[in-house]
Amino acid sequence: MSTEPETTEETGPGTPEAQDAPGTPGAPDEAAGGELAADGGDGAAEVSGAAETSEVTDGGAGEETAESAEGAGSAEAAEAAEAAEAAEAAEAAEAAADGAGKPELSEAAAELAAQRVERERIERRRAERDGPVESGAKLSGKAADLLAAVRAVEAGGKPASTVFAAPSRPAPERTPEPGPAATAAAPVRPASEPEPVRQERPTPAPAPAPAPAPAPAGPSPRTVDAVRRVLAEGGAPEALGQQAAVTLGEGAGELLRTDPWQLLRVPGVRPEQADGFARALLGAECGPQDERRGRAVTVWLLEQAALAGHTALEAPALTAALAQRGVPDPDEAVQSTLAEGEALVFEDALEEPGAPAAQPADDEEEAERPVRVLIALERYAMAEESLADGLARLINSPSQDGKETWAQVVAALSGGAAELARAVAGHGLVLHTGGDASRAEPAALLGAARDTGLRALALCHTADGRDRLAALPPTRGAGVGTVAGLLAGAEGPGRDGDGALELDLLIVPDAPQLDVESAAMLVESLPDGARLVLGGDPALLWSAGPGRVFADLLAARACPQIASRLPDPGPIGELVSGIGIGELNQVEAPGKEVVIVPVRDAGEAVHRTVQLVADSVPRAFGVPVEGTVVITPGHGGAAGTRALNAALKERLNPGPGRFGGFDPGDRIAYSPAPGRTLPGAVVKADAEGLHLSCAGAAVVVPRERVEAWVRHGWALTAHQAVGGRWPAAVVVLPGDAAQALSRPWVYTAFGRGERHLSVVQGAEGALPRAVAEIPAKPRTTRLATLLRPQSPTD
Repeated sequence: MSTEPETTEETGPGTPEAQDAPGTPGAPDEAAGGELAADGGDGAAEVSGAAETSEVTDGGAGEETAESAEGAGSAEAAEAAEAAEAAEAAEAAEAAADGAGKPELSEAAAELAAQRVERERIERRRAERDGPVESGAKLSGKAADLLAAVRAVEAGGKPASTVFAAPSRPAPERTPEPGPAATAAAPVRPASEPEPVRQERPTPAPAPAPAPAPAPAGPSPRTVDAVRRVLAEGGAPEALGQQAAVTLGEGAGELLRTDPWQLLRVPGVRPEQADGFARALLGAECGPQDERRGRAVTVWLLEQAALAGHTALEAPALTAALAQRGVPDPDEAVQSTLAEGEALVFEDALEEPGAPAAQPADDEEEAERPVRVLIALERYAMAEESLADGLARLINSPSQDGKETWAQVVAALSGGAAELARAVAGHGLVLHTGGDASRAEPAALLGAARDTGLRALALCHTADGRDRLAALPPTRGAGVGTVAGLLAGAEGPGRDGDGALELDLLIVPDAPQLDVESAAMLVESLPDGARLVLGGDPALLWSAGPGRVFADLLAARACPQIASRLPDPGPIGELVSGIGIGELNQVEAPGKEVVIVPVRDAGEAVHRTVQLVADSVPRAFGVPVEGTVVITPGHGGAAGTRALNAALKERLNPGPGRFGGFDPGDRIAYSPAPGRTLPGAVVKADAEGLHLSCAGAAVVVPRERVEAWVRHGWALTAHQAVGGRWPAAVVVLPGDAAQALSRPWVYTAFGRGERHLSVVQGAEGALPRAVAEIPAKPRTTRLATLLRPQSPTD
């Protein structure tokens, strides 16, 4: 297909969600002989596979799960440096916060600092509770440093930040789940561990407005020059030098010379390209059997799986993908990766419905339990276990104080809100499900709790969601923020001496958009005895980042689940409700709330879309141009966001685009971090950078970050639009978008319009087929398994 699919996450401004098939325009251009694209390519996450469930193959990428690097879709290569830049920017941010008279931190800098502090705390906790590494004789390089750091922690020392720094993460991209479980000989980590001790962590300073986005310090010029020399020797574009130096750190040049396959850590680089680079440097020594190649490809496949939303891969899927990539001994490659400490292995019991029952052993010993063997990158494995520990703490130890206060909260409410309040009064964790109209129930709970003196806060996924929740009468505009704002320290309450939020109740009405890392940081920030309500619409697209937190919690049944009975109103609500159960029904729309516009090809789709946005919708419904959003399956192709935005700009705000293609008045999508997209408009451009207005806040994006963080925003992908609503929505379905469509995508896209929905329909039968037959692509995660033994017993 020619439309780049939207995947799960985006590190740049855009976000595709389905995975491109090999050779589609969404995939990166590959030169003969494995030549590297200087910009890292547009392809990325590649976990798809034989039987559509068991192999990791080349997929193009799209942004959302693939766009974070759009390196996988279209998040553009700038995401390559995300993690390394985040650490350096956080250090600079902390220094700025500590220094008197220095400028305050921007929201982006504060968020990076908060995330860095939180991840370091989780890493210290994990190091404290893990046993010593038993076998380290074969370890060298980074693995040896990891072993030394762990032993230093055991002795009371501080682990090396270079070892425990979070790896950089490209763009995610959604793909089918790997195949069934098999076995793999490897050490196994326990699923549950003792409750960790909270450690104090600082609260970042709030962000001023306007604030320039932080420009990371980056590697030294000497390091970049050394990397460029090595790249030139290997026939790779020297333009990759800065990106490679940021990703690999100081000493990157020598590292690439001794292990050329480390180039695979740079987002957008593919195995065949790294192979060509290695052949040029190593000559006759280079071969597919090289142990270094096997480890690098293993890690690369796990990273691509994370871009597709998986937190782990089943062992047979991983080995099948390695074989497909020309690794002669996939099992040995996995074992080598585990021995070097670059991945972790787990055995999780299979207890899902339909799993084979445990078979009694012949010697009448304990019955054997079927298991699945999973391989995961430490970053996501650690976050998932930390989240499971924190949720178990909330589930198993709800506060018994304040019963009278909670009785007052229940008495003040009625209907579904009272039912929700009763569940929250007696439990530390409660799940709440329903459509957009159901948000009135947690809003009522928030208002009643605050009226009785409880410290309560609601956090939404987007600023638009925050503003809509604050506009509901029960909240009276108080106690509402965003997840990103809280994690950055720019919103929400203070923290106590242990670093926990000073809260009695936290409500997250957009829980389906929580990735595993954000969820872990939120839960670990709650004090003992606090109540947590996770709510949202389970039919929406899942998070842009790895994990499926809300879906896993619903499946685990570890806490009360309250289903709202409030239906979404009007013809659009009726249409979307049917889509949620797999039915694409015709609905009565006397006021033309829903209109289908058939088109023959992509060119006509673009023409009719511009006509609808600029003329038809404003004239018929009184909705201004800025009140209409255009949603399409991906960024590339003749009717992707790029083509649509170019046509809409030419009609609505023509100009020379002197600043990176932008002019004052342009609508934009600003994505300062993976999975976060803020709609806004360009105000002006000057020596400081591009000045934006996003959700009422002034933002200044430095020149060097504009290409990576900002793109035109009249047209968005569904992942970019999730969490927001507009008076009118125009959903564009070109004929080549069929492979990108799924029931969650259609449900999400069609539900973005409040008063009017126009569907520019060129996909013909692919639309009803997607609604009826194509559910969300499965993700391999461990959260439900980790929660199962920790839930309270009767």
